[in-house]
Amino acid sequence: MSINTHVERAAAATDAATEIDPPRRGALYRVRQDGKTSYLFGTVHVGKQAFYPLEPQVTKALAESTSLVLELDIRADAAFQKALGRYARYAPGDSVRNHVSAETLAKLEFALGKAGMSLASMENYKPWLLANVLVGSEIERQGYRRSNGVEQYLLHTAEQQSKPLRELESADYQLSLFDTLDDAQQEAYLQENLAELASGVSLTKTANLLDAWSRADARGIQASWKTLTSGETVSAAFMERTLLGKRNPEMATSIEAIMQKDQVAFVGVGLLHLVGDNSLPQLLRARGYQVEQLY
Repeated sequence: MSINTHVERAAAATDAATEIDPPRRGALYRVRQDGKTSYLFGTVHVGKQAFYPLEPQVTKALAESTSLVLELDIRADAAFQKALGRYARYAPGDSVRNHVSAETLAKLEFALGKAGMSLASMENYKPWLLANVLVGSEIERQGYRRSNGVEQYLLHTAEQQSKPLRELESADYQLSLFDTLDDAQQEAYLQENLAELASGVSLTKTANLLDAWSRADARGIQASWKTLTSGETVSAAFMERTLLGKRNPEMATSIEAIMQKDQVAFVGVGLLHLVGDNSLPQLLRARGYQVEQLY
């Protein structure tokens, strides 16, 4: 038998093993109290088809669960659009032109044009939403899609298993958090994101987080959390104090309530909610739950 034949067989065996046993992704915890079990799984909201299927430890935990729990039902577009109108758009007759400096407006118009959008078509939106749209557009250009986000996969799998979906939050609540930023903070948030998009830092941050998630790289996940929550910027402070610091205790309370109703709940939340001293695992431990990191 030739060396080439041996190599080909080894490669085929490796490919087959990969198909049978997908790599670990994200982070998975088991939560127990009073004979009841739940699972916490860290998700990412965008992805690639190559991320799936998820590895057996995750799919088995979901199969054993009596309910799927997500931050919100991302299929409910009507609720999202209503919240968008309430918190992300200016009142009729108003525009972002009236709320940011000429310098910021020029940079915004350039970035929108580069992304294939015009300022005229987007001027009714507030700075925080425009920043998020531009970041999302850049991520999509790299091949990541919301349709391949982990929540979509979990929802599809849960539907096949006839599992009920429970929500921790609502679109109205999530978008209302961004509207707590005043005009000056919103302009700073936009300026920071425009600068990071122009320099490539924004893409690097996102790529690092997605790469760490895709390899269940605990150190990489921790490093991404630290990068996104540290520094003297409005964006970092908002991430640390509001998007994580405010929401995590509220999520923990909601998870407790769901665990009291459901024997086994599979909870999928954004990966960064599982990292840091104020993370969901730490908060649940402090409330008397046995929390074990499976990987």
